[in-house]
Amino acid sequence: MPRRTATMLASTLMLIALLCAGVLIPVPYAEMSPGPTVNTLGEHDGEPVLQISGHRSYPADGHLNMTTVRVTSADFRMNLVEAVYGWLAHDSKIVPHDTLYPDGKTEEQSTQENAEEFSQSQESAKVAALKELGIPVKSWVIVSTVVKGSPAEGKLHAGDVIKAVDGTAVKQPADVAKLVTKHKPGQDVVFTVVPAKEQAAAEKANRTAARTQDVTITTTASDDSGAKRAIVGISAGTDHTFPFTIDIKLADVGGPSAGLMFALGIYDKLTPGNLTGGTFVAGTGTIDDKGTVGPIGGIQMKTVGARGKGARYFLTPADNCAAAAKDTPSGLTLVKVKTIGDALDALKDIRSGNTAALPGCTTKG
Repeated sequence: MPRRTATMLASTLMLIALLCAGVLIPVPYAEMSPGPTVNTLGEHDGEPVLQISGHRSYPADGHLNMTTVRVTSADFRMNLVEAVYGWLAHDSKIVPHDTLYPDGKTEEQSTQENAEEFSQSQESAKVAALKELGIPVKSWVIVSTVVKGSPAEGKLHAGDVIKAVDGTAVKQPADVAKLVTKHKPGQDVVFTVVPAKEQAAAEKANRTAARTQDVTITTTASDDSGAKRAIVGISAGTDHTFPFTIDIKLADVGGPSAGLMFALGIYDKLTPGNLTGGTFVAGTGTIDDKGTVGPIGGIQMKTVGARGKGARYFLTPADNCAAAAKDTPSGLTLVKVKTIGDALDALKDIRSGNTAALPGCTTKG
């Protein structure tokens, strides 16, 4: 066989071997790509996304779209060819598998966590919107979760209202940890609580007071490295009673990143006129009860998805601005927001045509 022919044959066989290896050998990466966008002012699967009853609401036209990111499943093992294709593609991002599923987290665990975050984001969106409108919302501190095998298991339960710790009134979730860690591991701490069932009964009967009880728990040492803190094995959160019903119906979506857009949609439906003036606005961002907008993941995938659906403006959390500005889709204007108030001011400028006043994003933030 001539040397040239042999060399070409060997090169061809080597290429085939490399391609086979690229297809067969898994790599520790996962893919993120643009997911669906949903108009919070519209319908999804034949139902309004936002439904308000017990209070006057108004028709709201236009688009205030929340955005999502689609990710590969936890058990999907990407091969080298798929990873290279994803790295070269404009509308996808390849990230280490552990970024999406850290510490061996299963897809079921991730889905459950995302569902809980999504539910909490809805509650915070309602609170932020109503507070911005000056509508009072009753709030209190509750037991959010109880760690299995902890001293609190069987004594405190998720949903119990925490009124005081060692006789000191609790006003916010952070107060609980501060009061517990004043103790040394092994010491007793007294929780004054309203059991979840008692609280539910009081709300149903429209009573403002419910029966309290004292629960004594012996603290244990934390698993943290260094100095051991006293803990009882709970996390504290906040629950609310709203003056009327706000339902958010959106299945198959998880995580906290739709909070801002839900809050704006609620605000729009509770006020006459249209926040967007008919302009297609999309956005993202977590939101807390005070209306502060927080950063999210996958910002570049969300801007691509939003522009693909026709968005002209994208409300961008300030902490995501630099990343979003590095590769902004053509025809999309990024608008920096830190609070729901910032977002409302930006929407006012958009509907009035004063777009020169909009705070934009740059690669520096």
